[in-house]
Amino acid sequence: QVQLVESGGGLVQAGGSLRLSCAASGLTTSTYTMAWFRQAPGKEHEFVARVNWGHGTTYYAEPVKGRFTIARDNAKNTMYLQMNSLQPEDTAMYYCNFRSWVYNYWGQGIQVTVSS
Repeated sequence: QVQLVESGGGLVQAGGSLRLSCAASGLTTSTYTMAWFRQAPGKEHEFVARVNWGHGTTYYAEPVKGRFTIARDNAKNTMYLQMNSLQPEDTAMYYCNFRSWVYNYWGQGIQVTVSS
């Protein structure tokens, strides 16, 4: 059974940092593209960052470029999102996503709240 478990969220003041983790079990992460998405109250689900399988090429949404860094550790079956210079508009539920050609898995989500 595949399971993705996020951790590292919480409450932080504007300008602060958090590091999210997404630990996977039941699959081999090296063959999956990994991504983070978020959804703020009253807003649509949006892409945050992605790291591809293979070469590990990374992509970021414009609002987080230069502030967030996505990384993967296939040996630990874990993906990370280092979030720096957090702003109140980063407040959202953050979800990790592991996707292959055949499968698409989501974590349960973790809350990140940035106070002004």
